[in-house]
Amino acid sequence: MRHTEKHRTERIGWLRAAVLGANDGIVSTASLVLGVAAAGADAKGVLVAGVAGLVAGAASMAAGEYVSVSSQADTENADLERERRELAADPAHEKAELSAIYVGRGLDKSVASEVATQLMAHDALGAHARDELGISASLGARPLQAALTSAATFSVGAVLPLLVVLVVPASLLFWSVAGSALLFLALLGTLSAWAGGAPLIVAAARVSFWGALAMALTAGVGSLFGVSA
Repeated sequence: MRHTEKHRTERIGWLRAAVLGANDGIVSTASLVLGVAAAGADAKGVLVAGVAGLVAGAASMAAGEYVSVSSQADTENADLERERRELAADPAHEKAELSAIYVGRGLDKSVASEVATQLMAHDALGAHARDELGISASLGARPLQAALTSAATFSVGAVLPLLVVLVVPASLLFWSVAGSALLFLALLGTLSAWAGGAPLIVAAARVSFWGALAMALTAGVGSLFGVSA
């Protein structure tokens, strides 16, 4: 039978990286812009700081995602290699281990044993990777995908506050950036929730709250230094 259902868990890898990148792009750039503006910098200084933050942030996101997800991939590969050796050394024990997993999930012992036998005959390592280790094709680590997705979405997110800096008068810059950033974050939360099948309002509120907190803290620090200067 052809499998026609589309499950959202298949999107987890790129969706997580995309949301993380876009959220960081909006929050970090808007916070940086607000902090510099609160310190008393002119519009040109604010824009330069924002562009520098975009470049540095995108590079940092790409490097960080690649390194962290590569570490995950290394761990998965090490576990798979260990499982491969165990299958070669003692297949009977591995079959019993797989059968016990299926019994724990509710199958009768005889049925579990037959399922384990057939799955191992088809793809022993794949069966153990999926059911013992929790590693599957849709959820496996993809370092390059995560790095490129995060860098690209960070850049897109970071550009949004910078566009506001370019188009609004200097006198309205602070509140325009803050307000538009919250709007962008709410839209991002809604879009990510829609793509993942989660409640829209909860996701939008969560993203907006933490973004507002980050911007408020950064603006406060900028204001403190501006006053002391």
